[in-house]
Amino acid sequence: MNHQESLTAYIAAFVGELVLSGITDVVVSPGSRSTPMALVMAEHPDLNVHIHVDERSAAFFALGIAKATNRTVAILCTSGTAAANYFPAIVEARYSRVPVLVLTADRPHELREVGAPQAIDQIHLYGKHVKWFAEMALPEKNDEMIRYARTVCSRAASYAASAPAGPVHLNFPFREPLIPKMDEELFAVSERPEGYVQVHNGELNINEMEYQEIAERLAGKAKGIIVCGNVADERFAIAVTKLANQLKYPILADPLSQLRSGQHANDQIIDTYDTFLRNEDAKSYLKPDVIIRIGSMPVSKALTIFIKGNPNADQFVVDGGGGWRDPAILSTDMIFCNEAIFCEKLSAYSKPRVETGYLDAWKKVNDLTKENMSPIRDIPELSEGKLFYQLAEMLPDGAALFVGNSMPIRDLDSFFLTNGKSIKIMANRGANGIDGTVSTALGAAMYSKPLYLVLGDLTFFHDLNGLWAAMKHQININIILINNNGGGIFSFLPQSEHPKHFELLFGTPLNIEFEHAVKMFNGQFTKIKDWDHFQIEMEKSRDAAGINVYEIVTNRDKNRDEHRGFWHVVSQEISNFVKGEQK
Repeated sequence: MNHQESLTAYIAAFVGELVLSGITDVVVSPGSRSTPMALVMAEHPDLNVHIHVDERSAAFFALGIAKATNRTVAILCTSGTAAANYFPAIVEARYSRVPVLVLTADRPHELREVGAPQAIDQIHLYGKHVKWFAEMALPEKNDEMIRYARTVCSRAASYAASAPAGPVHLNFPFREPLIPKMDEELFAVSERPEGYVQVHNGELNINEMEYQEIAERLAGKAKGIIVCGNVADERFAIAVTKLANQLKYPILADPLSQLRSGQHANDQIIDTYDTFLRNEDAKSYLKPDVIIRIGSMPVSKALTIFIKGNPNADQFVVDGGGGWRDPAILSTDMIFCNEAIFCEKLSAYSKPRVETGYLDAWKKVNDLTKENMSPIRDIPELSEGKLFYQLAEMLPDGAALFVGNSMPIRDLDSFFLTNGKSIKIMANRGANGIDGTVSTALGAAMYSKPLYLVLGDLTFFHDLNGLWAAMKHQININIILINNNGGGIFSFLPQSEHPKHFELLFGTPLNIEFEHAVKMFNGQFTKIKDWDHFQIEMEKSRDAAGINVYEIVTNRDKNRDEHRGFWHVVSQEISNFVKGEQK
């Protein structure tokens, strides 16, 4: 049996099993050593092959597809530093719990550590940032090795998707020649054609007695809050709002929780906490006895400080992935249970509580904050806060909104309020970095349409080459570029109090005309003149094709002062309200 036959049979068995394991999308970056895998993947009729020439962007692109679909996506690259360029996206996938199957081609063992080109140490390249790593055997064509290839594929796909989802790495050593034998029977299998190993993944749960005990503990505590972060489960919104209604607890809904938009009940959703929890009177007035935290950590620092400031409260952390999300080290109960199941079961065991003054207090403070934030609509200048305040109204129903880190995600938290539209909100909040934001959004735009990306100028610059994927794959995306010429978030941090080196080290103005870069990728660039102009462009964007970038130029110092002005006004009104209630 010759090398080409062994190479072909082994890889075809693996690729065929990929599809049988539920993987339908793979992002491939061109390279020599990965040739056999790439050719066989391109031949499979049920595999969507997306080409991306930059490995760093390619991995984030795959991350975006996985975020939008909640399905595992595979990525393939050649040997050497190509694999190293995957690292930032793999870190993000690990901490944001996104399923990605990483396939790296490698030199065979005899060409390692001997000065061969494009040969680096790829064994455990990503360390603990992947859930599982396997160094694949060299290709052979016999029954046992074909079974091995199929089994490892099923195992890897299962590990990536099982809670908590995340990246898995398989390293493939290939000898030359690298060209497989392509024929009509490439994916034909006589043994177990429906899949070699059916992996059955269950959902974490706790026993019925524990639900009853928790319900009994909560029955005597009327002052409770439910803090919701991102939970990738379509059942969750209905389940948690039903539980909140039973307990009469307010829901502090992080923008990534998918609770601020949608058709579920929203009368107990609190959405301005990031503003009013900066006020000490509010924090004292709303002090809870119970905190139930579900999903990822919230974006809001004010909310995190509030949670940390209540060490005597019972703090339940519910995690369907069995993780340990407790940076404040204050949780009293770690509940390893699927989030939607937990809410459904606890609702069944909890007796409906008569509405208390505590829930009403949260609602009143929330409404008062909204009332005092509403003048932001009348600000004539282009403003970052006003942009997010208006987005819920401007975006079409069913749109997807991807938001960059630093100031945009924080302004989203502060100003994007509860609405009846179904707007899916996404962001890279695993490691909280600005890496690959454009590429991730473009990957998501493959399946979530129409998609709007809002990001700052530094984040846009950091991943400009990601725009190539939109041109290559004809992806439609609307990008709202907030250009304050530098790192706007640093204006809110203590560094800003030391002006001597602030601009050099933190402000970092780019002084870039982004229009030229956008046009290089055949995109359309519009510099927004005023709010009327923006309204017109947003209406046109609903039918826009290709890359459409709308630049909103703002001033970092004015933005900081505007935010602080609103916080000051709200704080005064909240203090007056609380003192009046306590008389």
